[in-house]
Amino acid sequence: MSKKKPLSQGQLRRMRANQTKRLKRADTDKDSPDIQDHLLTPEQAGVVISRFGQHADIETQDGSITRCNIRRNITSLVTGDKVIVRLATEVQASSNIGGIVEAVHPRKSSLTRPDLYDGVKIIAANIDQILIVSSVLPSFTTQIIDRYLVACEDTDIAPVIVLNKVDLLNDENRPEIEQALARYQAIGYQVYQVSSHTGEGINELISLLNNKVSIFAGQSGVGKSSLINALMPEAELIVGDVSDNSGLGQHTTTTAKLLHFASGGDLIDSPGVREFALWHLPAQRVGWCFIEFREFLGTCKFRDCKHGDDPGCAIQQALKDGKITQDRFSNYQRIIASLDEQRHARHFRAAEE
Repeated sequence: MSKKKPLSQGQLRRMRANQTKRLKRADTDKDSPDIQDHLLTPEQAGVVISRFGQHADIETQDGSITRCNIRRNITSLVTGDKVIVRLATEVQASSNIGGIVEAVHPRKSSLTRPDLYDGVKIIAANIDQILIVSSVLPSFTTQIIDRYLVACEDTDIAPVIVLNKVDLLNDENRPEIEQALARYQAIGYQVYQVSSHTGEGINELISLLNNKVSIFAGQSGVGKSSLINALMPEAELIVGDVSDNSGLGQHTTTTAKLLHFASGGDLIDSPGVREFALWHLPAQRVGWCFIEFREFLGTCKFRDCKHGDDPGCAIQQALKDGKITQDRFSNYQRIIASLDEQRHARHFRAAEE
């Protein structure tokens, strides 16, 4: 009889993590038992405002928010989900639980991010648009914008590019930034220029957000929280200052939460969109997510064309013909080059743990 192969450190770590999760779930179930049916009101519609472990804050149609248990057969529930809920006739004093989420409606969109251990993880649902926030300070870069655009195209959620801190534009940085924004507009993307400090462009942004569920994405320091405060002062989000030494900001959001604009529309504020890793995407999918590449994909001389120095490459020819800009093509190459590095780092880290 052959010996069993010893478990790797990564397998042992995952076993311990799963056991800990089961124990926590058991403790939660014991502390917050399901409310008996005869104490529940009839079913009604609701939306997930925020998720906390085995509980969720649910807003019902009258505008009230109630913390609810989640039925055990519901395997996935995130901020923005439309649900069916039954409220209790009285809140459980010991746990502050006032209802049960019975079911989840199908999602019209899902915002996901790759997770080191859990694969692709859903972080928010039913989003209409993602506002990609960049700024003059920290230094403006199209590399980050293009990474976000790939993530948006992959999830089929409409992207909008927002340049914040336009009050910091000057004769030195203005030409390069405006040329870059014009390139995005030329291929069909919406671009807004705003300043949360002076209020420039805020009214136009309010109109864009009206009657839609939006999410803001961008690196730390670009002014997402300041922008949200300008759009909904009642939200009172914490604003992280930009470090004078590094030019980088501090992350301030810790839990995904759905907020309402007074003028109409909703915002999901989530820490899960600080940055989008793309290592889970195959190279072919990344190419498709560059929208101006699409008409040329599949027309290269060789089916396995890498769009580098390959002979008969339709993408390279489109670049020479001016149908694809050098900046966008260079960012595409950088993303492709980073995929293997990110996957290698992920597997190495998992093996070490």
